Amino acid sequence: MKKKLVSALALMMSCVMLAACGGKTVDQNPSSETVKETEAADTESTEEAENTEAATATDLTEVKVAALKGPTAMGMVKLMDDSDNGDTGANQYTFTIAATPDEVTPQIVQGNVDIAAVPANLASVLYNKDGVNVSVLAVNTLGVLYIVENGETVQSVEDLKGRTIYASGKGATPEYALNYMLQANGIDPEKDVTIEYKSEHSECVAALAADEDAVAMLPQPFVTVAQTQNENIRVALDMTEEWQKAAEANGEEATLVTGVVIARNDFIAEHPEAVELFLEQYAASVDYVISNVSDAAQLVGNYDIVAAPVAEKAIPYCNITCITGKEMKQKLSSYLAVLAEQNPAAVGGALPEDDFYYNAD
Repeated sequence: MKKKLVSALALMMSCVMLAACGGKTVDQNPSSETVKETEAADTESTEEAENTEAATATDLTEVKVAALKGPTAMGMVKLMDDSDNGDTGANQYTFTIAATPDEVTPQIVQGNVDIAAVPANLASVLYNKDGVNVSVLAVNTLGVLYIVENGETVQSVEDLKGRTIYASGKGATPEYALNYMLQANGIDPEKDVTIEYKSEHSECVAALAADEDAVAMLPQPFVTVAQTQNENIRVALDMTEEWQKAAEANGEEATLVTGVVIARNDFIAEHPEAVELFLEQYAASVDYVISNVSDAAQLVGNYDIVAAPVAEKAIPYCNITCITGKEMKQKLSSYLAVLAEQNPAAVGGALPEDDFYYNAD
């Protein structure tokens, strides 16, 4: 009887011990419910991160900018570099560098470009064109034109009489500035000189190289390009100085404005913050180019505007600027008034109204 009782007690103790061990094993392994909860939390965190990235991308504004191969694009190179490095904040830029205004104009008309650097008079022509609504944001270049020759024969405007002048920019600021200067000095552009217009400034440089007696009107940096190819090429006349003399003789107060920045009005209305940010960043880019000529020249070369050594010599003479608001309106409106008096077609038939000038009240 005692043996049976001891056996029973031993059996009961074994069962208790086994039960305890079994309970401990279960506690050490997570349940399927716990695994599912962890996986759900991970998925939710991933989705939140993806949504945040999508929201950030949505907040960016795409801004398509066009500039001409020359001073207007040179002033933008720091902004272009910042854009490539992702340092332009909420604005996401795409830049197009064109050789001539004729390449830029249709892009503006068709709405393929939001902001563009163009000759000053072309901005007014576009303003007056049916179906094209633009405003001018800033003046970006002042007086970059020069009369150059291979020799010492031109010492004054009067010395141009009877000569052949190679130039680019027919129908734009260069043509009207040249005509104004010639007429102010008693020279008829159609009778007293032969003006041979080329499609690009580089063709004028080639003409100088091919003809020792050639005279050309060139903007910077193409003056420096020509001098690099032929050390005998010299600046005979500064068009800005000659323009000023002519304006004063005619009793006019007008600065030679060669380039401006314009924007489509629908883009301004839809993205006012992007326009303001662009102007802030563009002004900073211009300041950088003026203050850091050597480094800026490297960027100019990197973007294939002109070679870096040429850019470094040319930048100080390019009159790159960023003038906005009331001062922009004063300079540009007086310049356009001179052109309109000379030839109304130069400004599109009529002077622009006040709404042409962005934030100039």
